[in-house]
This record gives sequence, structure tokens and C-alpha cells, in this order.
Amino acid sequence: MSKTINDYNFDIVVIGAGHAGIEAGLAAAKMGLKTLVLAINLDTVGWAPCNPAVGGPAKGIVAREVDALGGQIAKTTDATMINVRMLNTSKGPAVRALRAQIDKHEYSMEMKRILESQENLFIRSGIASEILVENGKVTGVVTHFGVVYRCRAAVVTSGTFLRGKIFVGQKVFEAGRLGEFPAKALSQSLETLGFTLSRFKTGTPARIQGKSIDFSKMERQDTSDEPLAFSYFDEPRVLPKDYPCWLTHTNPSTHAVIRRDLKFSPLYGDVKLIQSIGPRYCPSIEDKVVKFSSKESHQVFVEPEGKNTDEYYLNGLSTSLPFETQVEMIRTVPGLENAVIVRPAYAVEYDYVTPDQLYPTLESKLVENLYFAGQVIGTSGYEEAAGLGIVAGINAAAKLLGMEQFVPKRSESYIGVMIDDLVTKGVDEPYRLLTSRAEYRLLIRHDNAHIRLSKYGYKYGLIPKWFYEKVLDLERQIEGEIERLNNVVVKPLSTLNNKLVAAGTSPIYQSTRLSQLLKRPQVSYEILKEFDPEPIEDLLLREQVEIQLKYEGYILRMEQELKRFERLEMEIIPPKVNYDEVPNLSTESREKLKKLRPRSIGQAMRIPGITPADIMNLSVYLKSLRNIGEGQKD
Repeated sequence: MSKTINDYNFDIVVIGAGHAGIEAGLAAAKMGLKTLVLAINLDTVGWAPCNPAVGGPAKGIVAREVDALGGQIAKTTDATMINVRMLNTSKGPAVRALRAQIDKHEYSMEMKRILESQENLFIRSGIASEILVENGKVTGVVTHFGVVYRCRAAVVTSGTFLRGKIFVGQKVFEAGRLGEFPAKALSQSLETLGFTLSRFKTGTPARIQGKSIDFSKMERQDTSDEPLAFSYFDEPRVLPKDYPCWLTHTNPSTHAVIRRDLKFSPLYGDVKLIQSIGPRYCPSIEDKVVKFSSKESHQVFVEPEGKNTDEYYLNGLSTSLPFETQVEMIRTVPGLENAVIVRPAYAVEYDYVTPDQLYPTLESKLVENLYFAGQVIGTSGYEEAAGLGIVAGINAAAKLLGMEQFVPKRSESYIGVMIDDLVTKGVDEPYRLLTSRAEYRLLIRHDNAHIRLSKYGYKYGLIPKWFYEKVLDLERQIEGEIERLNNVVVKPLSTLNNKLVAAGTSPIYQSTRLSQLLKRPQVSYEILKEFDPEPIEDLLLREQVEIQLKYEGYILRMEQELKRFERLEMEIIPPKVNYDEVPNLSTESREKLKKLRPRSIGQAMRIPGITPADIMNLSVYLKSLRNIGEGQKD
């Protein structure tokens, strides 16, 4: 049989077609490079194997950041969501975020369609079994079929498939997720190349037949009445209230069943089959019962999996207990007394590449042009994977094109926070983004991701010129409106004071700038609109102006801190600095600096165990090197 050589030659091969692989593949292809996406199962591209939802605190902001960079997750979420809400609306803008239930089947089909229609991008079925390397550089990927795909760079986004094992009680199956083959040989290939692999575990709840649920015993949670959208490219809309979520709770009877059968758990049982660490912020129900033994109930959110399926997801009841125990446990929960399990809950244990083996570009330190993204480097969550995937795809393509690689700063994005945490601090549990991880969270909000990041999306050719110009125009308008409102003076009219008192704040007794009134926590622009001679009609512009004025003092202080932070980030450490020559470093610091090789003094300061004295000694040494270099030039 004849074959065309071009069918097997690519610029970049992406291993995996989950949320990381999709963004990596699309980014590389849009940048003009011939890209192959390898998937074990082409029917589960962009699959949501756990919660059929996108977003939430920090995670929803990441989805918008990926969108601002030119990624796909937000657009496909908008196209397939069936229930959407804005979270933390009673709190400040730094912690607000969207969360949407998606139709997981429509989401997957739409993602596959997007990949198939993208120019320069090809998808093939195959399990990657070996990464080919010559002279320290990636040259190809071999599949379990024996097919060799030649390439100049590769991105590994293998999720939970590396030597994946599934646990239901004491039953163990080799699988990346329920019903899909694991990738065993790829783990061996990575170890042969010198990578350190470790093991994590995660899990997912049972899926329940909808017609077996008594929703009358649960609290209904409808989609938002306000028009919402994840993507800046999409028009916000109000969804029909056809697919609500439901809230119920576990109880002492539930917990009694769990405690009784803990001996059969692969994690807590007499025979401990799982030795690895699971996600702290998404624990199994048996974890909750053991670790919070005084708590008599836990929330369970019952969530639809899609419009054309009767399956429901039990958010909060993740477990790896035996099937029979799952049935008994679930039927103690109000509304689930007659529940029928369609798919059992299970735990999955898998290999991951410890992320301290990567540069902040997500390129590996061991093999040139080999990048990693998603759960394979110790993260959890679809949004985290998408954020890492788009950065890995951009950088793999940028390096081959001779462009500057993209290292998002932790001061300008949650993606930057995540990457810096991973490569600098490593992981000892599956990493999850939280708003508390971001020091500058008031600057990297849900509402301004396009203002923060679209310049990079435009630089790498991932967003159109018209959109970038629209963002630049918005920035100019924000500055102009803030300056104008600083000069608009209102008199202490009774109509104004009545509105102020009704809002819960004090009246004014002398002429006051409109901007000063807007800084009061109780006062919104909507209250003051009629007193503005040039009212702001654009809602997005109004939101930005109001946030900037209301939090001006906090933002200014944070920006001052940021300047100090950036000075440390600009103090670059030469890549080949010899740490053995740095005087007075502690042994622990010397070993960590040699292993992690930070890019800057700022990054070095964030390495656990590095003391202020070590940083001072390193700074003095680097200054002496610069002085010697300048002296040699003279």
C-alpha cells in the first residue's frame, strides 16, 4: 500500500485531546504550523469525565484568560451550556467568577468539529507509546500501532492515562478513565528519557438515572436571570430554565454506611490499594467523613449531564467504595431513596511528571522541544489544563518559528500564578487554582482578562486585529471616563440625598465629585446615572469604570507592591550560573537552586526553603559577575 510521506511528518505532535491538548493543538495550528493531535478515542475529544461544568472561583477566570489569549474553552462552553450563574456576587470583584453546566456530549462533539475544521490541524487515533529523541531534541512520536509520526516538537497532555488504574472497592482495572485504555508504554518511555514520575489519584461520583430521583425533596437552583457569557467574543444571553441543578445533603445514616464499609475502601481499607495522594480541595465523601467526623451532613449537588441524556452527576459524593456500598450510601440521601446507578463512582490513580522538571515556558529541561500541560504535570481541573495547554502550544510553535516564548506573569494572570507555582514550588497533591493563591487578585479579575491578556493573543496571531483594537479602545474609554467623572461635580440636591440614604449611606451637604460618591461601597453608578451629564450607557465600560474608582486605593497599593515585585523579576539569573561558586549558600538552597534553576531573583525567592540570607548572597554574587563583565567590556 502506498503512502504519502506528508501523512507522517508534522511540525508539532500533541499527545492527548482533552482540554489541554485541544488548546495546545489549536494554538500551534493557528500560528501556522502543521500540527497532529493524537487521541486514544476520537469519540471523547474534549470529554468531561468528572463534573459536567466549566468555571467556578479562579477557574472561571482562567477560562476567560484562555479566551483572551485566543483559546476555545470559553466559546464552546457558551455554545453548549445549559445552566449558568455568576458566583460570589455579594463579594468583591476579585472573587467573582462564572460557572456553567455544559451538555457534555454536545461539548465534546463541538470540540471535535472545531479541531477537524481548523487549518493546519490533523487528528488521528492512537496511543503514544514512545517519544523519539536525537541529540537531545524531540524527533517523533511512536504509537501502539507502530506508526511513527515525525515532528520537531511535541506536547504531552496525557491527563490521567499514564499507567492509569481504576478502583471500585477492591476491584482494580487498568484504564485512563472508565472504558478507555491506559497509556503504559509512554510512562516507560519518559522514564527512559530520564524524567521523574510520581503518582496521584483523583475520583468521580456515580451517575444516577434521572427518572429514579425525587426532585421534590431537593432545593432547585435555576440558571441566572441575567444575560451571561464566558467568551468576550460571544453575546451574553439568558438560558431557558429547563435544566436546573438541585441541592440535597448527606446525613448520619449516609456516614454510618461509609464508616461501616471503610474496610473495603482501596484508600482506607484493610488492604490499601491506593498509596498516592488525592486532591485536598475535592475530597471523596469517605475523606470528608473521616477527616470531618463531627460534621453531620455534607452538600450534594445533583447536576444534569446534558439535554439528551437522563444521567445526573452527584457533585459531592465522589467515592471509591464498592458498588453495593455506593447503592446503599446514595439511597440514604433525601431525594435519592430509589436512585439507580447508571455508572459507578471510582478512583483513578495515574503517573504524572513532577513539574519542577519544566521551564516556565512548560518546555522540559531534559529534552529540548518537549512540552507538557494539564494533569500530566500534577494539576486538576479542565480550566487549569486549558490554561496550561494554550501556553504550551504557543511556546512550542513560537520556538520553532524563532519567536519570543510566552511566560505569563503571576501578576497579570491566574495562568501565570499556576505555572509559577508548579515549576517553582512543585506539587505534593493535585494542584487546584484558588483565588487565595494570587497575591494580585484585585488586578487579575474575572471582568478584565481581555484587557490584561489580549495583547499576547494578538502578538501570536490567535485573536483578530478588530478585537484587539476594540480592547485598546475600551482601555482609552475607561481612562477618559474616570478623568471626566473626577471633574463632574454634583450639588446636595434632595433627589440625590434621598437616593444616597435609601442606599444606606450618608447624604452630602456640599458639592461633591461624582467619582468620590462612586467610591462609597453602597453606591452604584446606576444610582448616580441621572446626575451624570454624559451618562455611560455601555455596560462593560460602566463596570470597568466603577470597579477602578471604587477600589482605586487598593489598586494603587497593589500596583506599588507590583513594581517592587517586578524589580525582583527583572533581576535575571544567567541560565548557566554555577551555584557551587556562590559563597555562603546553605546546602539545601544550593541543591534546590541547582535543580530548579530559577530565571530570576524573584522566582528564586519563591522556592520553598530558600532563606532571605541565601537570596542576599546570590544577589551579591550576581552583582559581582555583572561588574566583572562590565569591566571586561571596558
